[in-house]
Amino acid sequence: MKQKFFFTIFIFVAIVFSQNADALTPLPEQQLEILQNEILLLQAMNKNYNLYETPVAGAYIAVDIATGKVLLAKNANEKFPMASVAKLMSAVVTLENINMKKKIVLTEKMLLPDGQTPALYEGLKITASDLLKATLIQSSNDSAEALSYFLGKTKFIKLMNQKAKKLGMSKTVYYDTNGLNIKNKSTATDLAKLISYIYKKHPQILEITKNNDFWLPDQTGKMLKFKNGNGFYYMNNFVGGKSGYLDEAKNTFDSVFTVNGRPIAIAALYMPNRAADIFSILRNIK
Repeated sequence: MKQKFFFTIFIFVAIVFSQNADALTPLPEQQLEILQNEILLLQAMNKNYNLYETPVAGAYIAVDIATGKVLLAKNANEKFPMASVAKLMSAVVTLENINMKKKIVLTEKMLLPDGQTPALYEGLKITASDLLKATLIQSSNDSAEALSYFLGKTKFIKLMNQKAKKLGMSKTVYYDTNGLNIKNKSTATDLAKLISYIYKKHPQILEITKNNDFWLPDQTGKMLKFKNGNGFYYMNNFVGGKSGYLDEAKNTFDSVFTVNGRPIAIAALYMPNRAADIFSILRNIK
């Protein structure tokens, strides 16, 4: 696996600029920054590849989506804050209740949450589709907030909790759309149910989480890249998923990987090191 991992790294670095050039032709200084960031990411992932022999996450589970068989688990029914993994349910509610071509004008109130990007600014008229991409790729908190205003914030969060109940996520509760509230809690078992549902019903969500080539202009017209934050988007066996972090939650992750040709839901909470834990889980279920 490690040989294949390094091969993927080399291919990934080789094509990063060709993809960007085809799309928007970044400025030279942007190209350099992109390359530096990608190299740093790949170095960090390589460093963490064999760091843990066994996972040290507070809770995790690996489930074969096709059969429902639990392949690996620890404290899978214990509740933890989920951080930005909450945005996966925001994405589900968005796709099931909002016309993705519909536009909204961003207001100061929508942009209050931490994590604002210069490409999302007061007065911008933007589609639900682009807000969803910003939410899932760079984990923009303000874009998740803005999405809720298509339906009304209270109604949107109510729909998130109703959907969780419908999916049998009995220990999950949502208080906001972006995961900043530490009262947003779930279990590894519940998150595996959510990502399995997404895999079956909304695979486009997973596709978006693998996108590392999404750009929007700022107020001056300069194109700004939304940086993919999950760290696994370049790996061939990564189907998709969402990462999160809060001091109180540590690192969180809800994802699907292909292992031995089968889709495996991997959910993990309260991780000191996301990459090291996920690599360890993947090795231990082979």
